[in-house]
Amino acid sequence: MTTLELAGVFVGRPAVLGQRRDRPVLSAIVKDRVAAPELELTRLNLDGDEQADLRVHGGVDKAVYVYPAQHYAAWAADGFDVELGAFGENLAVSGADETRVRIGDVWEWGAARLQVSQPRQPCFKLAMRTRRKDVVPAMIDSGRCGWYLRVLRPGRVPTSGAVRVVESDAQAPTVAEVHLIAFANFAQLEPRIAEVGVQRAEKILATPALSASYSGGIRSSVERWRMRNAG
Repeated sequence: MTTLELAGVFVGRPAVLGQRRDRPVLSAIVKDRVAAPELELTRLNLDGDEQADLRVHGGVDKAVYVYPAQHYAAWAADGFDVELGAFGENLAVSGADETRVRIGDVWEWGAARLQVSQPRQPCFKLAMRTRRKDVVPAMIDSGRCGWYLRVLRPGRVPTSGAVRVVESDAQAPTVAEVHLIAFANFAQLEPRIAEVGVQRAEKILATPALSASYSGGIRSSVERWRMRNAG
């Protein structure tokens, strides 16, 4: 059984992050570390946490965002001035990264039970938060994306200590594999290699725990490749 350590728990409510196209941008990406020893986790949020644009953020499949604490050293080495919580994560954890965490993994955190649902897809608000336009392509290229959890059982959760991985299917794709496939451009690959990637994408799409919203983009890429190579 894998045990992860909490390096920090963070929550935030929507506020004006900046201006884009002469309009204010609301976001809850700026989060504060929770000082209380525990807090309530519902199906949609930690107590004190919200999302500004529910069309693309939040919801049952993206209730909690997790980020590996060890990535921050790599970001600093790459010249980014960031610290725990800077990427808008709810949980910073030690002991796991995208190459070890699998879609469908079930976690026990205090009285709550959660499930890994998808990698993160970075957007322009991350660039506004860090004041670095290159942070989005850097996150995509590095694969240091983090992942989301859906809440299977709400409950009180601690803000320090351990989180246990209580279920994991060794055949399920890792977060890193799904992220790589999601951003693959099959048309730019040599056909034989692209076909291998498409076959892997089809296996990923058959993963029941992968969120529908995330799988949609992968499915579109597969369908375009199949249509292009039909006959």
